[in-house]
Amino acid sequence: MPKQKKIEPLVGEDLLRKVKELENLSKEEKAKQCGYYTVTKNGIERVNMMKFLNALIDAEGIQLDSAPNANGRGGRSASYRISVQSNGNLLIGSAYTKQMNLKPGDEFLIQGKRILFTNKN
Repeated sequence: MPKQKKIEPLVGEDLLRKVKELENLSKEEKAKQCGYYTVTKNGIERVNMMKFLNALIDAEGIQLDSAPNANGRGGRSASYRISVQSNGNLLIGSAYTKQMNLKPGDEFLIQGKRILFTNKN
């Protein structure tokens, strides 16, 4: 059996155009014709529907994920509260250290119930 050359998956306008051309085919066959498949060791072609459907969503310009925050990362927003862990440690997250412009080696002075920042650097 001659080895078939795998085509590069189509994206954007090319993908949309090709899908419209293939309107009479099944979605699996459309995905395959657009390059969204892999060939196993046994020579069996497997259609990657998730990649195909995600590429179609991207090509249509639909934004499903929420926009990342200002620093380009997702995640939780800062609550401005920290609590003592079960082992007695007080952990300050990177969101706070970045906001306070803290650097490795910066020190804090603890007096009673007050915590004072003493910039060592």
